[in-house]
Amino acid sequence: MSSLPIADYALLSDRHSAALVSSGGSVDWLCMPRFDSPSVFAAILDDEGGHWSIRPDADFRVEREYVAGSMVLLTKFHTSTGTLELRDALGLGDNHDPHALGEHAPHLLARTASCTEGHVSVLMSFRARPEYGLVLPVVTPVDGGLMVTGGASRLTLSSSVPLDVEREETSAHFELHSGEGACFGLEHAALGTPDPATRTGPEISALIDETVIGWQEWSALHQSYQGPWCDLVHHSGRVLQALSYQPTGAIVAAPTTSLPEQVGGGRNWDYRYSWVRDASMTMQALWVAACPDEAYEFFDFMSSAAAGSFIDRPLQIMFGIGGEHDLSERTLPHLSGWRGSAPVRVGNGAWNQPQLDVYGELLDAASQLRDQLGVLSGPTRDFLVGLADSAAARWDQPDNGIWEVRGDPRHFVHSKVMCWAALDRTIGLADLLDAGGRVAGWRAAAEEVRTAVETRGWDEDQGAFTQSFDSPDLDATVLLLPIVGFLPPDDPRVLSSIDAVREQLTDSRGLVHRYHTGSGVDGLEGLEGTFLLCTFWLAHALALAKRPEEGIAVFERAASHANDVGLLAEEVDSATGELLGNFPQAFSHIGLVNAAWALDQASPTRATPGM
Repeated sequence: MSSLPIADYALLSDRHSAALVSSGGSVDWLCMPRFDSPSVFAAILDDEGGHWSIRPDADFRVEREYVAGSMVLLTKFHTSTGTLELRDALGLGDNHDPHALGEHAPHLLARTASCTEGHVSVLMSFRARPEYGLVLPVVTPVDGGLMVTGGASRLTLSSSVPLDVEREETSAHFELHSGEGACFGLEHAALGTPDPATRTGPEISALIDETVIGWQEWSALHQSYQGPWCDLVHHSGRVLQALSYQPTGAIVAAPTTSLPEQVGGGRNWDYRYSWVRDASMTMQALWVAACPDEAYEFFDFMSSAAAGSFIDRPLQIMFGIGGEHDLSERTLPHLSGWRGSAPVRVGNGAWNQPQLDVYGELLDAASQLRDQLGVLSGPTRDFLVGLADSAAARWDQPDNGIWEVRGDPRHFVHSKVMCWAALDRTIGLADLLDAGGRVAGWRAAAEEVRTAVETRGWDEDQGAFTQSFDSPDLDATVLLLPIVGFLPPDDPRVLSSIDAVREQLTDSRGLVHRYHTGSGVDGLEGLEGTFLLCTFWLAHALALAKRPEEGIAVFERAASHANDVGLLAEEVDSATGELLGNFPQAFSHIGLVNAAWALDQASPTRATPGM
């Protein structure tokens, strides 16, 4: 079973697919040609899932970083005899239009190994295992590399050094002296298309150079935030852009599946799909971190994917990145899971749950990104109007909520609040949507929601808004009441709710749980870590409540859990401080961006912290 910490990995993306690379130079997760395609390498979930490693054949010390302004990874291995530099990238191609970042991605993982000092003996190990490790492919030597055949695709491995080709594992062992290097590339092609030709070393090196330029030009054009934690915010913006699927504008919640919320536990889910909620919140965070000119692409994707799907039922809460509706869940029993955390799942059974908060998240994003939307198409305009009408018609129904519980539906307070937000934002967008005649009805429905939340969602004994109507259980989503504007940040009930979360949902590390799993609300066994998104919500709410110094302390505690290349998972183990859950997690980077912005607004004269 895989045992490396989740934090040991770095992300590569071409805005079509993703790879995770360990600090030891091993690609232990790769899906091609899409984020949700079956894996080529899955050693992060099981040693038999396949990997591709390049590292010194000696003890080494590692330091690594992304090349400035990019998602190209630079790893330096320091040995007793010399230094090896490894550059890794999923190539973007040579399109220098920052607006089309990743449009012509060649579906090629490029790697260069260079000796910059002394001499280094290098080991390369390649074990492709397509279809989540089910396929032992046929490996055929060709000039300049080898062909890999098995499953629904073909792979071409290019190598500038001789390979020892075996079906079980291909390897190379070579010596590099200062100034010398080796180049490798793994390219994907679908069956029925021409096999990719092997690439020369200069071609592979040039592809990485072009990928650096592509990311840097996008960053220079889009990233103008200059507030506190500027480097963290900009990097999070690039991570969020890296999690977007260029062909459709969809945004994945994370590029992985089944990295657990508890070591050895069963709360393991596939996050390689486009949640309406997560994607909407990503677009809002990009408004801060990266000025998303592509906002209209996302809303066009949503209106197309959801077309006809919520006329007689709630809006579907997630879609495949190509707009697919049926995301039925299954398990892969041949994979043991990260540190034995089974089952490994693909698909996600929450796809057909009712989750009423998604109306509010979508329309809140549309309101914030109004200037980037341009002239709306007729279908997109009708889609947004339909969302508001659905929120007005369905707000009083039970649902599974933002945490997509697998227990019985409830009247979750957050779902009601976000239905209110949907109506509130659409009233403000009525002129853009040519919907002035609906405003009176939307306003009346919004007042009904407000009355219900303020009477049935408030618990006098707790001194807080709670998780669901007529329940004393707390939930971190109450921190969003001031953030979405349902109540003023200085409302005594808001301040009391913030304090209740700090007292009852915060662990010894100062990080925030979503809720207490012992209540049984989610219908699942086992525990989970604290949620980084919820912790950033706390920092954000404290900023709005004019308690910025407290908010800064909370923010920096959460941000300190980023790994050495600035990536955050979904959760943190309260006992060990280890990152848990799918990685990197869009939610966590969204929370970081929005909290940083809120703290900047609360303290506009504060100097940028040294992080």
